[in-house]
Amino acid sequence: MERRSLMQAGLASLFGMIGVGGAQAATESPRQRVAYHLADQDRALFVLGNLQNHVDGTGGPGRADIRLVIHGPGLRAFHAISADQTISALAERLMKAGVGFEACANTMKAQGVKLDDLLPGFAVAEKGGVVRLTELQQSGYAYLRP
Repeated sequence: MERRSLMQAGLASLFGMIGVGGAQAATESPRQRVAYHLADQDRALFVLGNLQNHVDGTGGPGRADIRLVIHGPGLRAFHAISADQTISALAERLMKAGVGFEACANTMKAQGVKLDDLLPGFAVAEKGGVVRLTELQQSGYAYLRP
């Protein structure tokens, strides 16, 4: 009888540990995938602040897949020749943290800028900013427009 009780206690303990391990694995959230949308020049600094908060809130660089898609007047804030120093520094820090910056090809054409005219580190959303945002959402990215 004692032997059976010891075996039952051992199995209960083993399954309990497996259950705890499974519970821990279940509470670990998958890597966030988020697409931020910026269209207004006067919101650029606010959105960059949100991006920094998001990077910090998920545990630092590389812990989330974050993209910023910019079109319309919002892109003017990132023209290298006229970008505010605070915006330039924050954009550079975010890019180094792994945030992807994508500029709408249609907006670039309308504003007469090339990729070299933007702050370093940008990619071009060749089909346009709104199309790129839709592609990201269709591939599972959460959409945020702060």
